[in-house]
Amino acid sequence: MEIIKLRDEYIKLGQALKAANLVEDGVEAKLVIQDGLVKVNNEVDIRRGRKLYDGDVVSFDGQELRIEK
Repeated sequence: MEIIKLRDEYIKLGQALKAANLVEDGVEAKLVIQDGLVKVNNEVDIRRGRKLYDGDVVSFDGQELRIEK
């Protein structure tokens, strides 16, 4: 499981996928999120702008990342 450290209060879902190198760019992030391939805390979320806070877990393509303060 990869850890994403927050610099601010939150990070948006698309930004987190890019920061973890799970997607190459914002366009790819948008597509995989819209296609329902990304889960946040074990629930599919299709909002690219979803705000992720400390403790949230994102899963995509068999990989997980945890958001930490």
